[in-house]
Amino acid sequence: MKHNEENEPRRQMSLHEVRAYMICNFDRPLNVTTLATLANLSPSYFGDSFKKAYGQSVMDYVTSLRINHAKRLLRETDMKLREIAKTIGYSDEFYFSRKFKKEVGVSPSAYERASERKVAVYSPSLLGHLMVLGIIPVAAPLDAKWTPYYYQQYQQQIAVHLKAVETPWKDDDQEMMLLAAKPDIVISHIELPETTKQRLSAHGIDVLILQCSGWREQLREGASYTGKEAACNSWIAFYEAKAAAVRADLQSVLKQEKFAIIRLYRDGIHLYNNKAIKELLCDDLQLSLVEEETEPCNRPITLEQLASLDPERILLFVCLDESTRINWLTLQHHSLWTGLRAVQNGHLYPLPSNPWYEYSPVAMNRMLDEMLLMITGKSPNAIQGVVHGAPFLREL
Repeated sequence: MKHNEENEPRRQMSLHEVRAYMICNFDRPLNVTTLATLANLSPSYFGDSFKKAYGQSVMDYVTSLRINHAKRLLRETDMKLREIAKTIGYSDEFYFSRKFKKEVGVSPSAYERASERKVAVYSPSLLGHLMVLGIIPVAAPLDAKWTPYYYQQYQQQIAVHLKAVETPWKDDDQEMMLLAAKPDIVISHIELPETTKQRLSAHGIDVLILQCSGWREQLREGASYTGKEAACNSWIAFYEAKAAAVRADLQSVLKQEKFAIIRLYRDGIHLYNNKAIKELLCDDLQLSLVEEETEPCNRPITLEQLASLDPERILLFVCLDESTRINWLTLQHHSLWTGLRAVQNGHLYPLPSNPWYEYSPVAMNRMLDEMLLMITGKSPNAIQGVVHGAPFLREL
């Protein structure tokens, strides 16, 4: 790494600026005293302030930068260990090897031979992509309330639990937790700020932003990046065969009956659709909606309009706030509502947000099971709650 006068500090720096300086100069001789001088602080005060702000001691942070950069060089180059050691700031390759094993758990040569890399995800839905590939991430959004399905199954296996409610990437706590997990790859379906990508890159962490919109294509994209193509192809074949079987069962019961997807929110009724539901019902199961929507929608309609559509089947979402609950209790006594064919025939299906608001392979598979059970009464043969790796693929 080359340095010039522009890299040299010329004034008192903030902690944030000192960290940026460390990221750019981790291969140079760095110590607490030198770095504290940049911030015009005593070494002890600087060290305490840095650890409080970033969750690591100064020298642990430097070591993390160096070792993570070494991991990238081992993955992506044919450099010798002595060359890598020198590149990241260690003059002794044997000292580097000892440091690497202490931080990573395996020697540099063992890491270089390993085919699997540690993966982290930012979006809860991407858990549903990794699990069918047989990958348990080192960091992922997990919460007993917001991601109960994954939380119940994988809380003990996933070391770092990120915030389950998606937040902008301007979140230092989230980023610190992610870095603490020491992933090799971060997979996201939303674009990250350039500054975040630069910091992750400085820690030797690759970033994969999924570019495809459909879950099958996203799964193939992630599988190609992680070397899981065989698992991906097997799972998609499993899903297609299962969808065809469920489709045949449903069509034998439904004939030409049409569905309405209704969402109640506060005092309003909405004709609702999201990407997962539309793809499941219209594409995979070839069912009919009362009004075909080409895009996800949440369109307000009146009870009179719903009565004029008079669907044979209704999938119903009721938001959990108090005003919506009161609206729902009131609606059940309205003559137009009780006069709907779906209500009279007992073909009204209240649905939870989980998994119906999630777009992932796991969610699509769970929705197949729920549709089969709701419409036909048949209990799905899938092993409930087991989706990771070989046990799930035994259903093929």
